[in-house]
Amino acid sequence: MLVKDYMTRHPLMAAPDMSLVEAQRFMGQNNIRHLPVVGDGKRLLGLVTRQSLLIDPGRLGSLNVWEIAGVLSGLKVKDVMIKAPNVITVSQDITIEEAARVMVERRIGCLPVVQDDVLVGIITEVDLLAHLMEMMATRHPGIRVTVRMPDVRGELAKLVAAIAAQGWGILACGGVAAPKAAGKWDAAVLKMRDVTREEVIAALSQVEGHEIIDIRDA
Repeated sequence: MLVKDYMTRHPLMAAPDMSLVEAQRFMGQNNIRHLPVVGDGKRLLGLVTRQSLLIDPGRLGSLNVWEIAGVLSGLKVKDVMIKAPNVITVSQDITIEEAARVMVERRIGCLPVVQDDVLVGIITEVDLLAHLMEMMATRHPGIRVTVRMPDVRGELAKLVAAIAAQGWGILACGGVAAPKAAGKWDAAVLKMRDVTREEVIAALSQVEGHEIIDIRDA
């Protein structure tokens, strides 16, 4: 699963000479929080975010209301954008989890996707959440169960074997180190359909060393 599979292609863009007032209106009307700024040939010049639209009060503190209106009306996107050298970008061929790591570590809400400095898309935190929904089969009803197991080789195979022995299929599966339980691993989501909670509990409770932490209809 690569960035190119989940990014927004042909995102909404702005020219550097777009007025700040127009950019604010444009972002509001289209319900977007990130606006790439491009030049000729869609070459990435910068990025406008809702945060970068905020004006430093120090620039306006000594002005009267008419002067403030004049300053704001004269500002362009290029005056407030994060300039290209400071914009964190990615290639469309990196993995989706690598994009997520960059966004989390840098505490940013989007990554413009570029190829040879040309904007080809954008991936946002909303895109990553949509990907998580798909991975966890959120749109498909079933039984969601969390099983805690020792963090050693072969434990997941035991769990899968127990499910296979019942002839059940797995809609989704994900795992994470168990919080506050050293040496344990949570098969965080095992989602199955056409099976009841009682059947799942009966089958998985028999797997040695495994503990059902949570089970629910989802």
